[in-house]
Amino acid sequence: MFHPVGAAVAAIVLGTLAVAPAQAFTSDRIIVTVQGSGPDVILVPGLTSNPRIYNALVSGLPGYRYHLVQVRGFSGTAPGANVQGDVSAAVAEELARYVREEKLVKPALIGHSMGGTIGMMLASRHPDALGRLMVVDMVPFTGAFFGAKTGAEARAIVEGMQARMAGNPDGMKAMMTQMVAGMVNNEAERPAVMEDSRTSDPALTARTYADIQATDLRAELKAVTVPVTVLYVKPAMAAGVPDDQFDAGYRIQYANVPGAVLTRIPDAAHFIMLDAPARFLAEVKQFLPAPPRS
Repeated sequence: MFHPVGAAVAAIVLGTLAVAPAQAFTSDRIIVTVQGSGPDVILVPGLTSNPRIYNALVSGLPGYRYHLVQVRGFSGTAPGANVQGDVSAAVAEELARYVREEKLVKPALIGHSMGGTIGMMLASRHPDALGRLMVVDMVPFTGAFFGAKTGAEARAIVEGMQARMAGNPDGMKAMMTQMVAGMVNNEAERPAVMEDSRTSDPALTARTYADIQATDLRAELKAVTVPVTVLYVKPAMAAGVPDDQFDAGYRIQYANVPGAVLTRIPDAAHFIMLDAPARFLAEVKQFLPAPPRS
């Protein structure tokens, strides 16, 4: 779990999706499963999550070969090599290797929250790997929403917050519960969100959250050459900010991608695909190239 706008220490995302594993590819950082046939689409969930958040998309938009990415250490999986290093950066490199070894040709990538960070890293550091990128409710520098001007400053803020909470597990649990309420409007999905958070490696979650806050990709985005679509929400905690001011903040973050298409989704919280599945499906359908006619 993780909302870029001022959310405290947390990270929540979702459950399990039973599909076939990628046959030839093995990794100690990610697990990739494949479903369907057609143009390739890589689906990357966020912090503490797994690809179950994309269930409605996969079932509702056939005609594509979906590559569902589980980051190890989250949602009940063992951390593997993710016990060390910057997980987002390492996963981006593993996905570059996956695209190369599986011989994917210009796949699309859809990344939610931390998955959006991973997608931006992949698109900027491996410009030939992707054909297009959709970032769902994430910005290149989340530390800005904490008032930080640099990655180092953002890390200090987050790690200080984590240190204060470390001695108060009951307080942390209460805060996580409150945060989920603000990140998932769909009440039926909240228990699964909480369970995935509960079954994620807590040390890995805290470290990865701090790493993401300290990551500033704004300058790197100059290297992105593929079409970029950004879907985002205005969270309840930003209710007092005028819409045009909030939208301007997103445009500034993506200023180095002049052609980026930014769309704010109303009546949804951080998990757009859970709160507004029909709208999310329509946006993805518009974003993806049409599948070949059978």
